[in-house]
Amino acid sequence: MKSRYEAAKNVFIDSVDLDDYIELDSSLTAYQQLEHSIDKPLKMILLFGRPGTGKSILLNRLHNKLKHKREIHYFDTPATNEKEFFHKVFKVLTKKSLPQNTEVNFSALVNYCKDLRGEREIIILLDEAQMYGSEMMEKIRLLSDSRAVKFIVSLHKTDDEDLVAKEHFQSRIWEVIELQNATLPEQAAYIHKKLLKKNLFETANSIKEKHMKLIHKFTQGNYRECNKMMFTIFEICEYYDRHEPSKINYQQVPKRIIEMAALKLGYINV
Repeated sequence: MKSRYEAAKNVFIDSVDLDDYIELDSSLTAYQQLEHSIDKPLKMILLFGRPGTGKSILLNRLHNKLKHKREIHYFDTPATNEKEFFHKVFKVLTKKSLPQNTEVNFSALVNYCKDLRGEREIIILLDEAQMYGSEMMEKIRLLSDSRAVKFIVSLHKTDDEDLVAKEHFQSRIWEVIELQNATLPEQAAYIHKKLLKKNLFETANSIKEKHMKLIHKFTQGNYRECNKMMFTIFEICEYYDRHEPSKINYQQVPKRIIEMAALKLGYINV
């Protein structure tokens, strides 16, 4: 027999599937800003934020909403090397594939882009762009200078380094859209909306305001950490539901279970 918590647990499996997308005021604002930026005569746009702030799903959503209206391409996984990357770019630009062992003539590719100016406007979404080195970014800039190709570059912000300040981004980015961790009300709305989307009304109601405050304290409003936390909370609830139902309160998630999940994930040190 399935536990009532199994479905709730699975709601919080971390993914960039658009079926799992939850629209909040902040994500809607970022999306509208991104869509508006595409219409400006910009060469490169930076989507910036800490890991887990929703950059990938925002790019995925942008691609899916515009792919039938614009010439837009989503590079969701960084290329393993420069040759692979420019093979992908060559295919986007020329709509032809090169033999695997052929090198792309970069100067010819730039000139090809210049010839496209005014005829096509190609948008390339680059996720996880912190994986690309300075030499690669310089070549990407040269392609964008043709004004036939516009790049939206998604980058992680880290604690010890502000990537916007890196030399190869300073003069290349024309507009920056920064994603932040969720506020307490936003995270509470995110959790409730994800559960309600799957018709898990009783489970959503079992997470009270005091629980939301505790969850936000542990996860700092990071969506990825929130997903991990909620998955673990419901995983523990599922265990008790199956094996020791007398020890679980179905009306509200016990504080001790939230703390057990925090301990398991390393938010609390013993």
